[in-house]
Amino acid sequence: MAAIRAELGDDAIIVSTQRASDGNGVRITAALEGDLVEDDIHTALHGTHRTPVGEAVREALEFHGAPARLTELLVNLAAVTPARDAISACASALDQVFRFAPMPQTAAPRPILLVGPPGTGKTIAVAKLAARARLSGRAVGVITADSVRAGAQEQLAAFTRILEIDLKKARGPDGLATLVPNMQQQFGVIFIDSPGLNPFSQDDMDYLRALISAVPMDAALVLNAGTDPMEAMEIAEAFAEVGASRILATRLDMARRLGGILAAAEAGSLAFGDVSINPHVANGLCPITPLSLARLILPLEEESAIGASSAGGAYPDDDDTPYSEAL
Repeated sequence: MAAIRAELGDDAIIVSTQRASDGNGVRITAALEGDLVEDDIHTALHGTHRTPVGEAVREALEFHGAPARLTELLVNLAAVTPARDAISACASALDQVFRFAPMPQTAAPRPILLVGPPGTGKTIAVAKLAARARLSGRAVGVITADSVRAGAQEQLAAFTRILEIDLKKARGPDGLATLVPNMQQQFGVIFIDSPGLNPFSQDDMDYLRALISAVPMDAALVLNAGTDPMEAMEIAEAFAEVGASRILATRLDMARRLGGILAAAEAGSLAFGDVSINPHVANGLCPITPLSLARLILPLEEESAIGASSAGGAYPDDDDTPYSEAL
């Protein structure tokens, strides 16, 4: 026993003892007691074996506040991937659970309507999308259907003037139905701003449904990255029900936890579009992929140190964020 403990440590136990078939010697099978028990419990509860990669993904998702059910799903998928590092395993799991559909940059068959609650950054997001298309040399159309918020049209007009884009104004669904068909003959891509709407107001959602139904278009939910996960889920469900199919996460530079946008995308079956990484209009958007999202979720150190979590945690308490490097 002393030799076994010298090799495996004080938690080693003898599992079985068998005399060798030739009568010479004894075969001893030993194991670590604590690991066996904990692994058995984990396997019974979760249906999968615990792996260092899976546990690293679990710790990351718990840090971000992802819902427990979503965390278990992603951890289980990450644990069975052949990937040997946590970021690759997390990316594989994300790719199986979520859809990724970057926002169009130069051309789109249907206009893109940005929707969401008040204050999530829809108007700035429209300006960023238009700037990116304009800077690539493409003809881009911009419409504002926000006649509710004071100063909203003037704010967007200030950006479109700089970009030399003729901002069009639509009053309600009928205005969109008139404007869009004519503009589609001139522009490869059209972005539309909408008023901030309350996802828990039936009147607001009915109005948005009418806007989306005015002409064939794609709607993207604009949501702050740091939104509470439970709130985000309910917001996403409400906007998805009236037609939103993508999520564009804003204020990534001011959020440290991404559980809200993960929860929103999963609850609303929304594809991940772009993310807003800084306040600058010219270069403030970035497409997101399973790998870049995994890098946002996991500290970059995880890529070379799968077992860091068991060594005391890898998440910093300072103000640094890995987002710039991750994308």
